[in-house]
Amino acid sequence: MKIIFAGTPEFAACALAALLKTEHEIVAVYTQPDRKAGRGQKLTASAVKQLALEHDLPVYQPLHFKSSTEEGLAAQQELKALNADVMVVAAYGLILPQVVLDTPKYGCLNIHGSLLPRWRGAAPIQRAIATGDAETGVTIMKMAAGLDTGDMMYKTYCPIEATDTSATLHDKLALQGAEAIVAVLETEQKLQHYLAERELQDEALTVYAHKLSKAEAQIDWSQDAVSIDRNIRAFNPWPVSYIVLDENNNLRVWGSCLSKHTVADQAAGTILAMDKQGVHVACGNQQAVCLTQLQWPGGKPLNAGQIAQTQKLTIGQIL
Repeated sequence: MKIIFAGTPEFAACALAALLKTEHEIVAVYTQPDRKAGRGQKLTASAVKQLALEHDLPVYQPLHFKSSTEEGLAAQQELKALNADVMVVAAYGLILPQVVLDTPKYGCLNIHGSLLPRWRGAAPIQRAIATGDAETGVTIMKMAAGLDTGDMMYKTYCPIEATDTSATLHDKLALQGAEAIVAVLETEQKLQHYLAERELQDEALTVYAHKLSKAEAQIDWSQDAVSIDRNIRAFNPWPVSYIVLDENNNLRVWGSCLSKHTVADQAAGTILAMDKQGVHVACGNQQAVCLTQLQWPGGKPLNAGQIAQTQKLTIGQIL
């Protein structure tokens, strides 16, 4: 089949790499315009664009597909001229109007990192960890005009481990997403089968995974230890949980686990102990959490042993 692939970050690049190993023809790759990145703020191609160029695939980077502008109409016509059988979309980042969704022969299929209709939206992986879900997965859906509202065609399942961060869970789901889209597109007959058997989403079960903000990554010590630990893992690698040191500096918290230390009458945020496991801090509900990896401003992330060597924290100190 002739496939258009649309995606931007590493999650999408994993799926493109898998499709490149099949017999299908990738007729074009769509990705977000190059963005400034790094300390030098140099224009940097997305992970998908870099992979596409390595395989000499034509790359398109329209700003949008809006019918209200000449640029958008031109992008629509450009896509139509590719005469694709199907368009695969994974973390692309642009809204596709109905006219685009209807352009390929079999429409547009989306690789979404959750078990829809739970966690529609921008941050499904992070919200699943922060909420304490026992499992998540990937849903392949036939795209509709709403936000992740399309009919479901195929699902994979992935348990969420107590040590999972958004980074580790992302990598697991990226692989599952790649395997899932290859399975759905194995043959044109298989695709037709999955389209015929697709399932409506139950709106009553809808939960939205709202976009992350830096502000919510500040640790609230009045929360219980389980919630704080989940948030620390959910916000790794972005926006990264933090403790305010002063008005200009934050102490970033990259890793944590639950602590067995008991809390008596210590205030929430009090350092209870420091050992080879990490920094044990009092939380709400007379619980404690252990911070295992910390990063001071201008420095690198430090493990428990390195944290102790800095002598920047003391037992009894309130964070």
